[in-house]
Amino acid sequence: MTHTDLHDGWTLTATAGDVPVHLADRLRTGLRVHVPGTSHTHLLDAGLVDDPYLDDNEQHLAWMKRVDWAYERELVLDLPADDERVDLVLEGVDTVGTVLLDGEVVLRTRNMHRSHRVDVRARVRPTTQRLRIELAAALTYAEAEAERLGPRPLAYSQPFNMVRKMACSFGWDWGPDLQTAGLWKPVRLERWRVARLAGVRPLVTVDPAGTGVVELHVDVERSGLPGGDVPLVVHASVAGTDVVGRVGTGASSAVLRLEVPRAPLWWPVGQGPQPLHTLDVELRTADLEAPAGARGTGPLLGTWTRRIGFRTVELDTSADEHGSAFTLRVNGRPLFVKGANWIPDDHLLTRLTRERVARRLDQAVGAHLNLLRVWGGGVYESEDFYDLCDERGLLVWQDFLLACAAYPEEQPLRDELEAEAREHVARLTPHPSLVLWNGGNENLWGHEDWGWKAELDGRTWGRAYAAEVFPAVVAELDPTRPYAANSPTSPGFAPEDVHPNDPDHGTHHQWDVWNRVDYTVYRDEVPRFCSEFGFQGPPTWATLRRAVRDEQGAVAGKEHPTFLLHQKADDGNGKLDRGMTPHLGVPDAFVDWHWAAQLNQARAVRFGVAHYRSWWPTTAGAIVWQLNDCWPVTSWAAVDGDERPKPLWFAMRAAFAERVVTVQPRGDRDALVVVNDTPTLWKGVARLERQRLDGAVLASADLPLTVGAWSTGTFALASHLAVPDDPAREALVVTLDHARTVHTWVEDRALDLDPEPLAGSVTPTQDGYEVEVVARSLAKDVTLLVDHLDPDARVDDALVTLPAGARARFRVRTSARIDPHDLLRVPVLRTANDVVVPAARGAALAG
Repeated sequence: MTHTDLHDGWTLTATAGDVPVHLADRLRTGLRVHVPGTSHTHLLDAGLVDDPYLDDNEQHLAWMKRVDWAYERELVLDLPADDERVDLVLEGVDTVGTVLLDGEVVLRTRNMHRSHRVDVRARVRPTTQRLRIELAAALTYAEAEAERLGPRPLAYSQPFNMVRKMACSFGWDWGPDLQTAGLWKPVRLERWRVARLAGVRPLVTVDPAGTGVVELHVDVERSGLPGGDVPLVVHASVAGTDVVGRVGTGASSAVLRLEVPRAPLWWPVGQGPQPLHTLDVELRTADLEAPAGARGTGPLLGTWTRRIGFRTVELDTSADEHGSAFTLRVNGRPLFVKGANWIPDDHLLTRLTRERVARRLDQAVGAHLNLLRVWGGGVYESEDFYDLCDERGLLVWQDFLLACAAYPEEQPLRDELEAEAREHVARLTPHPSLVLWNGGNENLWGHEDWGWKAELDGRTWGRAYAAEVFPAVVAELDPTRPYAANSPTSPGFAPEDVHPNDPDHGTHHQWDVWNRVDYTVYRDEVPRFCSEFGFQGPPTWATLRRAVRDEQGAVAGKEHPTFLLHQKADDGNGKLDRGMTPHLGVPDAFVDWHWAAQLNQARAVRFGVAHYRSWWPTTAGAIVWQLNDCWPVTSWAAVDGDERPKPLWFAMRAAFAERVVTVQPRGDRDALVVVNDTPTLWKGVARLERQRLDGAVLASADLPLTVGAWSTGTFALASHLAVPDDPAREALVVTLDHARTVHTWVEDRALDLDPEPLAGSVTPTQDGYEVEVVARSLAKDVTLLVDHLDPDARVDDALVTLPAGARARFRVRTSARIDPHDLLRVPVLRTANDVVVPAARGAALAG
């Protein structure tokens, strides 16, 4: 096989739509472009539009979603030989496309999540030919489908549920409304003879004796030309094991079995190593004289290579005294899922690189995560994503791409959804990181709770996808992995019988917190698995300074139109203020409000994670919404759109650590809960001290304890430790080995906190500075916001609470020359102490 990339030589033209006058001539005559790319990236590269991520530029590009586009280029092709196929391969067309060769339609596309292959052999001419790909506006197409089929309810105003395009292209409560069109994946010509490898699916398991088993399903496509229907040989090898199989004349598939004795197991991060083995597959014509089982010696027709890992995965959804479990087991070991939801890391997908994805996954591992959930409003991610997850031991929960809407089951949508499901289930079989397929996001919940039933009036809404189409595809193509009907879902129950979001059954989304109630409500339920929960916060200051500015170029305040354009949540700032009020109050100055909002976001998630982990194994997982952003925005992300970790990232790192001590309510009294997510016993003596905020010890005790591997232990607290004399002036400090927690009985607004509790010093280092602080009084959530001084600066820790007398060192890495004094004062050195609005002042202001 030979292939020719068709990435250069394209011209992009706007063929219909309301193009701005100053761009009309350029876009009607055409731009020279390189693919993969999209309308937005091409115009950005040509300098014709401003960066939509900056300031208020997003709204100036709204015209683009009503424009039709055409890509065109010349082809000069050799005529095919009598036995030669010529295929045009398009890995991804965004989205509503018509492909023409010399004016003849060879393909129509309606789905950006699918690849396409067209046999154009009969259309090859000995002259220069024209390849043209016309792209109609996806929004116009979706609106027409809604008119044809009847509208279906959805979470937003534009009918993203009527076209197989990335749902968040149409805007989300954290994403921009930038509806791209283009050739977003590679385009090429392939010339081949006899047969080709059309698909390879390794189904990898480990038998009870520890033998790694690869059941290798190989599909071939024959050319349909002279010499095409001949016997073929498939040779496969992995980890020192070789197997040969035959595909007889008239056949198009073979199944081979490879066995690797004592296969080294692939484990999730934190559970063990991640050995990967290269699996090679070759397709050749058979040597008719060779004995059965001999490796083919005929011409090489195709090769396929991936890395695999040997592991088993199970999902326990059995009934128990609490309801229905949702516990993931890898290699037979149940694990607490420490996860985050994943969205596309750049809204303009073609700009994503392996290096950027690697940085994000390293941040996930750095926050002690062991799973990412690829959310159903984005895309099936690139091979790079899953390959990098394999290397890091990051488990992947993969949604099918339905989200927050009712989806018609009529044609052509049903066939498109099944086709994309089949393609990606088959494509992703090699990856040991992929451990769960999920039928969509909040679709079952939406049908039950969001007023859909009356609006639908009997029309289809997508239940067949979750209950029939997707599970059938998984069962056929990849029975080694479990399937869940939706997130949230109550496994084994019809949605009308047991609510899909019942916390006692399966997965649960907790969105009353953030939307309606305080984050302390997390403790009111003990879900079996919380697959979405989170709290908003603004991006880092340096990101605001670069991308969210007012007319003078300064950071836009929270009520400025530009800030609000980068705050997509309904009443987002109002919810931020109401969320801060009971804990910190709402500061007046924007720089203080920014820190308080970030701090409250971090605290809310830390509070929820600590609660959920304390109930393992009843609660078997917590997946924070969300790890990452796709542009600069106020959102639920731990890492902002400029790749900077927010305080939330540090909160997740602490809350998801392998060993954690936390004080949690149990019955009518607080208890000490010790979480040990390691393979060894945690045996030690916990030191407990009830202190005044100035450090004076009022009561103390030593508590010997032992907590088993992969376990939690709960220990009662004696009354003289658990009950304060003066809640406004006391704290409980618990130290166990290197872990520490500081528990207070009232909110910060009611604590008698010293607003300036720290003394500090700064020492230059080879790559920056070391900042040491010591607490004169209780200092809560000590943090260095170093991006105020240098947008490229990084710090190694944050949100460190210091009881009186304790000290902490922070390593600041920067190439900038910084005045050391600036590292020890606001707005860089921050605590909760310095931002809290005392309750008395808050009451006076409210009055």
